[in-house]
Amino acid sequence: MDSLRAFDDEPAYGSATDVEDAIEAPPEIGVDERRMHVRAYNHWVSLLDGRPYPTIRDLDPSRIDDFGPHSVLLDFSDGGEDPKVAWLGRALREECNLIGDIRRISDVPKRSLLSRLTDHYLQIIANRAPIGFEAEFVGQRGLNTLYRGILMPFSSAGDRIDFIYGVINWKELADVETSADLARQAQGVLAAAAPPAASPVWADGPSAEAAAFDAAGPARDEDSWSEPSLPFDAGLADRLCVARDCAEAAKKADGRSRAALYRALGHAYDFALAAADAPDDYAEMLDDAGIKVQARAPMTAVAKLVFGADYDKARLTEFAAALAWARREAVPAGGFADYVERAEGGLKGLVAHERKARCPAPKPDLGERIRAELRGRRPLGHVAYDMADAEFVLFIGRRDEIGGAALVAPVTDPALIEKALRKVA
Repeated sequence: MDSLRAFDDEPAYGSATDVEDAIEAPPEIGVDERRMHVRAYNHWVSLLDGRPYPTIRDLDPSRIDDFGPHSVLLDFSDGGEDPKVAWLGRALREECNLIGDIRRISDVPKRSLLSRLTDHYLQIIANRAPIGFEAEFVGQRGLNTLYRGILMPFSSAGDRIDFIYGVINWKELADVETSADLARQAQGVLAAAAPPAASPVWADGPSAEAAAFDAAGPARDEDSWSEPSLPFDAGLADRLCVARDCAEAAKKADGRSRAALYRALGHAYDFALAAADAPDDYAEMLDDAGIKVQARAPMTAVAKLVFGADYDKARLTEFAAALAWARREAVPAGGFADYVERAEGGLKGLVAHERKARCPAPKPDLGERIRAELRGRRPLGHVAYDMADAEFVLFIGRRDEIGGAALVAPVTDPALIEKALRKVA
């Protein structure tokens, strides 16, 4: 799943100052990734010199030591369907384990980190502005890889985009639990350190809210933990990261904190609502995680993404049922935690409601239908017999001398009578 963000909606700019006022910062992962993208973006701005796009003659990735090894340059000068790869940085080549020449986009291995970057080049052509993207996928070594990148347009003729320069950074996550622990430790170190100098490009940009999300407090226990906040336009990947962080906090509470679990499920529910509005991104995220959606219990996939596919299956089933009931009741985004707190029976009550809703409607009583049919049938004859309180009776008959039926004995076994009724019907 990739979350794409155009840095400007205008097709061209008058000057570098105009760009600085208009362009939105790319989404952050952490300090190293953010600084790399700031430097890449600032370098692009510095080359504008009042033109709509920087000229490709001023770009030399081989001389850019900090982000040059993490970059790729695409050349569209001879057509856009299969552009040339004019430059591929050493770090990016090594990460993708590429051997030999990569001459064109079609040579890029599928599901490699490089393919995640080059998949977005058409977005630059459409938006005519820098674009940032973010996602998580299972890399070639089988580990979850969190990556973010920026694509920037260049021109050889001033007003036509015929080159795209991309910079990408990444980090591998051994597993959800280890990743969450490392992230919390890093955030604690960052919070204790002096804040970095603000970049003039990003200082008052729309991503100012996202910085608050990245700046968590030091390592904490469940009682002192501060829930991360999300900007209103947060992407699907950001929502999943926050939901997972809350899920880890709930796990570490070891069942002692109902509020922690409800908070995690609330973020999982909000993620599910956002996923419904971005089905393609959600499908790619599920594919990357190797999770399949069950038609009868679609929320199980959400629960697995947030709490981990290896989490207790019974608990995952309960979580999925509670989320499904909230969706069935049209609980709004941000309202799950309050809803489950007020619900009779709490989480177990929601699970019971959902399971009851899934149960098929009871079948009509076939026996009563049979009896109603037999009551309306025309009798074949009458025999003097004391029925007592029984409505139906079963007789054994034999053929008599005149070719009729002589009734010789009644059968009073209820099971045999019921079976005979069904056969007659």
